[in-house]
Parts: sequence; structure tokens; C-alpha cells
Amino acid sequence: MAEIQKDIELKQGMSKKTKIIMIIGIVVLLSVIGAGVYWWLSKDAASDESTEDAEVAVEKATPVYHEVTAPFIVNFSEQSNDRVRYLQIKMKVMARDQASIDLFALHEPALVHELLMLFYSQNYDDLSTTEGTQALQQESLETINSFLKQQDSDITGLEAVYFTSLVMQ
Repeated sequence: MAEIQKDIELKQGMSKKTKIIMIIGIVVLLSVIGAGVYWWLSKDAASDESTEDAEVAVEKATPVYHEVTAPFIVNFSEQSNDRVRYLQIKMKVMARDQASIDLFALHEPALVHELLMLFYSQNYDDLSTTEGTQALQQESLETINSFLKQQDSDITGLEAVYFTSLVMQ
């Protein structure tokens, strides 16, 4: 009987040791798999980030500015309270490539005409607000880029139009 109890204790002891070893082995195996998955995913994320960084670097090239030397002076086609009103704008444009600025400079007389027509069609009361001025700035950018795209479809275009002076009387 004593021998049977020792055999049972040994078998139970072995099974406890075996269970512990198996649990430790499973934990180690899961840790190795988890580390491998983490390494694989972080490698993919790093390559995605480097691609995004390269795209941002391309987009954020050094800005190139061009000043339209003569100010735009127009009267409003739609007068406010039957009074004659005038608008004067001094402008600079910005692009991230010299080719867009060169094309703008080449066609500046035609672009000045297009912008004068745009400014002439504005309403004094609408431009009296910040939103109205920002909308005019955006319309100016769209007008210029549309014209530049007609001249050269491969051109990047302007990124911004800045009103360096805006006077309304």
C-alpha cells in the first residue's frame, strides 16, 4: 500500500511539474509570437510613416513669392446705398515651385484683367466682413489656378493668394 501511495504521489508530482513546464512553455511561445507580430507591425508602420514623411517633404517645399506690383483699383458694380465705392488691393501670390510663378509672371497682364473683372463684380457690403474678404481671396486663387491650368495642364498652380493691402472706401 505504501508503494502505491508513493507511485500516486510521484505521478501527481510529475503531472504538476509537467503542467508548470507546459504553462511556462506556452507563455514563452506566446511571448515570442507577440514580439514577432509587434516587430512586423511596427516595421510596416515605420515604412508607412517614412512614405508619409516623404510626401509631406514634397508638399512643403520652400515657398516662392511673386508680387503684383500695380495695385488693383476698381469701383463696385453693385453700389451700396447708391454711393460710389472703391476697392484697392495689393497682392502677392505663393507657389511651391518656380515654374508656377514663372507662368504667372508670363501671363500677368491677362491675369490682372481676370482679377479686375472678379473684383469689379463684388458687392461692397459682402466684402465688409471677414468671411467676404476670405471668400474673395479664395475666388482669386481659383481664378488664377484655372487660368494657369488652361495655359499648361502640367503646372502645379499657386498655393495661396495674399492681400497685402485691402482698402475699401
